[in-house]
Amino acid sequence: MSFIVEIPIGREFSTSADPKQVFRLLADVPRSASHFPKVEQLTDLGGGAYRWEMEKIELAGHTLQQTVYASRYTADEAALAVRWTPLDGVGNALVEGSWHIEAEGSGSRVRLVSKGELTLDFPGLLQPLLQPLVSFEFGRLVDGYVENLQRSFGATS
Repeated sequence: MSFIVEIPIGREFSTSADPKQVFRLLADVPRSASHFPKVEQLTDLGGGAYRWEMEKIELAGHTLQQTVYASRYTADEAALAVRWTPLDGVGNALVEGSWHIEAEGSGSRVRLVSKGELTLDFPGLLQPLLQPLVSFEFGRLVDGYVENLQRSFGATS
């Protein structure tokens, strides 16, 4: 038995970094991913696709869950946008989203929009308990990612 947890994400921040500088980091998937907490392995599948393997969640030496997914990334420098779409059949999650960068004064405004669908291999009766915990944990990881990016860029808010 399993169930799906949907995780919508939206974050924005400002930075003193130039929009092109921000774009170059976010468009470089391995470099951007190096800012994301708890990534065990990022594998280049070719053609702009990457497989993400997150650290295992363990309890008493037993693996409870490991999130694995793959997405195809496209970068549009003219639009200052990076987008990713899920690859079906890889792992236990589907993740899509985008980064949008706009000039703001002498710096940038950066916006992240993402949606994940994580399949949890637990009985459905645990869904009401696990869904908010999984959503919270994923949100916490994204917050850490954004904080790491902000430090890298020199964020202003």
